[in-house]
Amino acid sequence: MRPMHKVRIIVPMAHEHSSQPTLSRSSDRKEISAAADLEPESWATVLAPRLAQFAAVARHEHVTRAAQQLGMPQSTLSRAMVRLELDLGVALFARQGRTVSLTPAGRGFLASVERALAEVERSAESVRADADPEGGRVAFGFLHTLGTETVPGLLRTFRADHPRVQFTLVQGYGEAMLERLRAGELDLCLTSPVPDAPDLVTRRLDEQRLRLVVPEGHRLAGRKRVRLAEAANELFVTLEPGYGLRRITDALCAEAGFTPRIAFEGEEAETLRGLVAAGLGVALLPPPTVPRPGVSELTVTAQRAVREIGVAWLGGHPDTPPVAAFKKFLIGRRGHLLPA
Repeated sequence: MRPMHKVRIIVPMAHEHSSQPTLSRSSDRKEISAAADLEPESWATVLAPRLAQFAAVARHEHVTRAAQQLGMPQSTLSRAMVRLELDLGVALFARQGRTVSLTPAGRGFLASVERALAEVERSAESVRADADPEGGRVAFGFLHTLGTETVPGLLRTFRADHPRVQFTLVQGYGEAMLERLRAGELDLCLTSPVPDAPDLVTRRLDEQRLRLVVPEGHRLAGRKRVRLAEAANELFVTLEPGYGLRRITDALCAEAGFTPRIAFEGEEAETLRGLVAAGLGVALLPPPTVPRPGVSELTVTAQRAVREIGVAWLGGHPDTPPVAAFKKFLIGRRGHLLPA
């Protein structure tokens, strides 16, 4: 285990004892009884300040040497150990002057304390590493349809100037990512439609034209452009309710004067393209990364068929340096976020 940092810890002085206290006094028994009545959630508050002190005394088996390591008076450390035993209601040390040895209960307690202190140290180092302006970590969410080309290109460009920044990447649909933003699981997310919520901060970055995708051999397949109203009698394949693209599809169809008849609902845009290629319906979709055989993709001329893409984050929360840098980078891509 690495050497402990020197700390100054103020120990409550309400229970003064002589330099050689014991656990046999009636007043001590009353304190032990009071400690036993603590609510379970109180133990962390009571014990946490003394755990590192206990571990130091246990390792050195000598109060004076442990006090020197911790940078605190020997008498203060002695009182803190007695108070720890009183709070727990059990003897942790067998004492011979300033030399001590662990009791069986003390050895069992030490194993748990060392695990807890190691976890605290790992957590502290992790938090500090995540805030490292040259390294650190960004939890970044994005739509499935942006995962094939857009996001990899963004990360490649950003990491050219920030090679040590690490990313936790989460793909999902809009509502699920906003829930994870609010839960603190994501720092930023690219989503569509751009949300309008009082607890979120958003910036519109780009827009993407949607196409009416029809099977080869379809009555509209030979066309390059189409009015959405011309598809009013078609069966549609769409994403499931809750997906941003589904809300956009429903809204555009409503503007065109009809409610789409849904034949199939899915979770992936490319799955929908496959259903269209199989002749199972038509779909409003963003352009594919790679052209898919078996379908024709038509420009929609009436009802401006686009989806806005923006970045969102939780308001009122300070950014770590790597999150702030990546946010600035994304906002700087406004108007050319998507591949040409």
